[in-house]
Amino acid sequence: METLEWFCKSDADVKIKMSQVKQVGLLAAGCQPWNKDVCAASGDRFAYCATLAIYIYQLDHRYNEFKLRAIMSEHKKTITAISWCPHNAEVFASASADNLLIIWNVAEQKAVARLDNTKGIPSSLSWCWNANDSMAFVSHRGPLYVWAISGPDSGVTVHKDAHSFLSDICLFRWHPVKKGKVVFGHTDGSLSIFQPGSKNQKHVLRPEALEGTDEEDPVTALEWDPLSTDYLLVANLHNGIRLVDSESLCCITTFSFPSAAASVQCLAWVPSAPGMFITGDSQVGVLRIWNVSRSTPLDNFKLKKTGFHALHVLHSPPAKKSFNTISPTKNHYTSSTSEAVPPPTLSQNQAFSLPPGHAVCCFMDGGVGLYDMGSKKWDFLRDLGHVETIFDCKFKPDDPNLLATASFDGTIKVWDINTLTAVYTSPGNEGVVYSLSWAPGKALGGDLNCIAGATSRNGAFIWDVKKGKMITRFNEHGKNGIFCIAWSHKDSKRIATCSGDGFCIIRTIDGKLLHKYKHPAAVFGCDWSQNNKDMIATGCEDKNVRVYYLATSSDQPLKVFTGHTAKVFHVRWSPLREGILCSGSDDGSVRIWDYTQDACINVLSGHTAPVRGLMWNTEVPYLLTSGSWDYSIRVWDTRDGTCLDTVYDHGADVYGLTCHPSRPFTMASCSRDSTVRLWSLTPLIAPLLVNILTDHSWDDIIGNTDRAMVPGAAPLLCGKVSRDIKQELDKLTGDLSTKKLRWFSECFSPPGGSHNLWNLVAVINGQDDSLLPQSYGQDLMHMKHLIRFKTSEAQELTIVKMSKFGGGIGAPSKEERLKGAAEIHLRLGQIQRYCELMVELGEWDKALSVAPGVSLKYWKKLMQRRADQLMQEGNDDVIPYCVATGDVKKLVNFFMCRGQLKEALLVAQGACEGNIHVPQTSSANNNASTDNDDMEAYNGLLHSVCKELAEWYFQDGRAVLAACCHLAVDNTELAMATLIRGNELELAVYAGKVLGELAAPATHYVLELLARKYMTTATWDLACQLLQMIPDNEILLAKLCAFYPGSTAEIDELHERCGLPSLEECKDLAESAEGEGDVFNAVKYHLLSPEPDKALPIGMTFVKEQLTGSEWTVDSIYPVLDLLGYIRTDRLVLSKCSEHRNELLILCGYIGALLAISRQYISIVPALYEYTSQLLKRREVAVPLQIEQLSVELEAWRACMQSVVKGSVEPSYSPPSEAQREAYAQLLSRITEQPHMGLQGPDYVTGSNLPSHSEVQISCFTGVRIQGPVFFLEDGKSAISLNDALMWAKVNPFSPLGTGVRINPF
Repeated sequence: METLEWFCKSDADVKIKMSQVKQVGLLAAGCQPWNKDVCAASGDRFAYCATLAIYIYQLDHRYNEFKLRAIMSEHKKTITAISWCPHNAEVFASASADNLLIIWNVAEQKAVARLDNTKGIPSSLSWCWNANDSMAFVSHRGPLYVWAISGPDSGVTVHKDAHSFLSDICLFRWHPVKKGKVVFGHTDGSLSIFQPGSKNQKHVLRPEALEGTDEEDPVTALEWDPLSTDYLLVANLHNGIRLVDSESLCCITTFSFPSAAASVQCLAWVPSAPGMFITGDSQVGVLRIWNVSRSTPLDNFKLKKTGFHALHVLHSPPAKKSFNTISPTKNHYTSSTSEAVPPPTLSQNQAFSLPPGHAVCCFMDGGVGLYDMGSKKWDFLRDLGHVETIFDCKFKPDDPNLLATASFDGTIKVWDINTLTAVYTSPGNEGVVYSLSWAPGKALGGDLNCIAGATSRNGAFIWDVKKGKMITRFNEHGKNGIFCIAWSHKDSKRIATCSGDGFCIIRTIDGKLLHKYKHPAAVFGCDWSQNNKDMIATGCEDKNVRVYYLATSSDQPLKVFTGHTAKVFHVRWSPLREGILCSGSDDGSVRIWDYTQDACINVLSGHTAPVRGLMWNTEVPYLLTSGSWDYSIRVWDTRDGTCLDTVYDHGADVYGLTCHPSRPFTMASCSRDSTVRLWSLTPLIAPLLVNILTDHSWDDIIGNTDRAMVPGAAPLLCGKVSRDIKQELDKLTGDLSTKKLRWFSECFSPPGGSHNLWNLVAVINGQDDSLLPQSYGQDLMHMKHLIRFKTSEAQELTIVKMSKFGGGIGAPSKEERLKGAAEIHLRLGQIQRYCELMVELGEWDKALSVAPGVSLKYWKKLMQRRADQLMQEGNDDVIPYCVATGDVKKLVNFFMCRGQLKEALLVAQGACEGNIHVPQTSSANNNASTDNDDMEAYNGLLHSVCKELAEWYFQDGRAVLAACCHLAVDNTELAMATLIRGNELELAVYAGKVLGELAAPATHYVLELLARKYMTTATWDLACQLLQMIPDNEILLAKLCAFYPGSTAEIDELHERCGLPSLEECKDLAESAEGEGDVFNAVKYHLLSPEPDKALPIGMTFVKEQLTGSEWTVDSIYPVLDLLGYIRTDRLVLSKCSEHRNELLILCGYIGALLAISRQYISIVPALYEYTSQLLKRREVAVPLQIEQLSVELEAWRACMQSVVKGSVEPSYSPPSEAQREAYAQLLSRITEQPHMGLQGPDYVTGSNLPSHSEVQISCFTGVRIQGPVFFLEDGKSAISLNDALMWAKVNPFSPLGTGVRINPF
């Protein structure tokens, strides 16, 4: 009998460590613009580095787009270079300014080797092409070091020739073919070349213009010609690009630029086109394409306003796939903007066609993109990421979708958190920006669309976001750093700043000084009281917190709080409790002060480094969140000082934390790792959601702070949003539940589709279109609105024709806007409008070629107009045209294959509405029947496109938007299934309840899962209420009561509430059922009796008997096994039950594996078989299962699954044998379970694809690092992914550790 020491009898719920705070969004950093080798690529991956972390993107072949796979951050100082191993795609190296070199395994996302002292900062590094595991690196003047990472000669050696240089080294490159040949580029513009067996050439080939001078002209790029042993491309900062011969030491070609102003810092050969290379200008983002045979560029494209910093061409672009059927395989021209730009006609040089190839482009502003040179469009573009520490982040007071961030890189950026893209960035570089504060929102009479910022050396400023310019500067602190700036919430005329000069200064926005409070040392934080407009608190280096009162003329503090043992950084007043404030300090603690009692009322300890970010929750008065230099974020219950959760996903110090009052449970955090992350805190208050759902009285939902602050009391909402919802509901009459569920759901849900979901639910429920919000057109729309909204969008673009002025800076030109309008009209089947716009743009060919799609008459007219024009010009060209055929299927196919699912959706919808049709050339026949067939086919097409789009969102970790795709075509069943598979249970049940009958079966299943979630000590009654919402609930309630671990009186009381007989009555019922041979009821009533263990032998005997027969199916034994799974844990672990316990665990494991096969839970099938085999091996049991039989079944499943997934394409694929086919068929005949519609396929929760920075957990199922949320098993050490845990719990209730404890990951 295995001991279960950790199992504590008094509490049947084992405290399982499961993260309460869910990561729901990630804003990746940009690429740093200061070091040279900061981007690299290999196969279908590319990488770039921000200051402290390396971002690795990988091509998702199914959708043909690049997705962030990993963030690797072990470096504590600036990364100086990265390099991908040329002969092993899984290995990668990086170097940093703290003299550290790391070798990474990309697949496992972990460091496999480190070199700690590189004797100088490595400025460039490169793999030795000919030695398997050697890495070369160099700093300043050399020498070149070679580090053999493994093998008998491991260690660092110095290259025998490459040392004692006369000028610093900018970068070096090994020759990819010629063994041991290497070239160095120097800051004086010269090159040094070494190769075994030849004379060393030091400091040769300086640009001619520099000969005889001592001017510097650093080498900015160096690349060996892949087709020659001696040729080499060199770029110098001022003297441009040359092709040189490293043998004869002569310059072969000097390439000339169209303008003298162009300078180049990066170049790359195009492997797919011999002799072709590309360069990026460093002032403006112009990509130029060259051939070594010509000294001028073949072509130039302006890709961005800011200059290039680095370029890299992907060697093996993914193979194009043919598109013949509607299928997930897509050819590889997708794009982030989903508008393919037609390749422009080549300028002067018709002879050169553009090479197919992808260039990884990094820009001076931190932007990173992947440009498809063949089809001239971005496949991926991440614009405007921060490249350095982000010190502060704040939501815009009147817009919960806009988040501003302030960074070390000298900018403030404003992001749309729904799309995670930058909307505005502040002009110019302000030095380091430490802090920002939005002007108060409209509600306060402010309506100033401005942000105040505080900098390290340049004072403070006010930036007008819409106008894009600085409107005021404050210089009262001189050149001293300003660490915090705070715009008063209550009085929009006042702004406070605090600085290293020891002053906290309060002035009006036009600069009039109001107060100057002197401190004995630097002041780091200040915060205006939310209740008293004249009160402000400060945090000071002298370890004290001070409170000042502005309504008096005294410059002395009203209160001084002492207690911290190191400097105080931020201070924050509680928004809900008057006179309460908190402070974070370098002593690692957070202290809570009560102004009215003059006392510290709590000390929160747990952080192991200085505390920076602090945030009170605006609804639940005791919730406080803190961020620290220990890389973690902690959430506290300030009533008793317990830490409710700790998250470690940031890879460095956490500086800023913020939430928006109207979305009080969505938090943003920012860090030295240059990322912003979004979190949902809703799980911390989950019971509240159930109270709302089960129509509890308002007293259980909304309360005052005194009630909420009682230690141990259930969470209550005490803030403005919840009060507003209640007030609005009080005004309404009739059925309030829809509004109530929707409004609360939107307040609790993170951004990312819940708003969209509720709009669609309203449309399906027949809401009047006039009530749809303005933003509806930007979201996923219901099919009946798609065409209407898109047509009006096209009209808006066309209106620009009339306007004299364009749309301001960066607005598309009139031509671009008309083209955009034309494109939309075309997709909507509005061909005539497209033709007219094309004629206006002078693109006659395009207009003519599709005009017959309007009518032959219209086409003739257009031909005449064009002919007239050509006759006037005296041009007798033959005008080519082709007929618009109206082949919807081909068009949809074309878009699907390119990954442009939204475009495909438009076309399919257009066809369904009859806008796109085949031109009728013959006389009108009886076409009604074919029209109907067409319509049916189009409808099928629309549904399949929606499914594909939903799957794309789902795989991207965005289950709510995936559900929206299904709702858009009225498929409520699949929408609900998607929410369940994404574990969005509360949202699913809210929406299901509003959708009513349409979603009833799925809603009942969700209620059942939710009830399982709440079967814990504190919340049994909630579980009971949830089950009581399901119509046929007797067995469900019986399971709940069976599992309840209370005293006899408590159990009887619960039985009564659930309408079940008392313990003693159940005992009698069990005995009579047993006498009648009714196994199911005997088991059920024994479980509900005073001796539940009696159910085990009865149930197990029945199941084993069934299994010995040949005709058994899962359906025949699962109901009994499922019931037995609810036996009280404290009874199951008794030693007298050990034999039956082991049998139960083994059979639940085996039946679980079969259920997992039926539900396509592919990732856990092997784990369930393995678990069952291990238990069979280790424990003495008599069950009719053989270990050999299990391994035969598993192998058969694997072989047959592979044949489905891979087919005969894979070279290593071998088809399943006849015996395997038979075994698999036998297996399938046992599984008759019909899962709910759409519940087949793996679970994938929100945030599953967001890489964690620092928290690396290895799955005990696979041995591989877990991506996304982690679930810890009851030993507190073993971890599996949350997705695997959810699937496991749905097919096998017992923990994978074989302890007999139930698993509850919901």
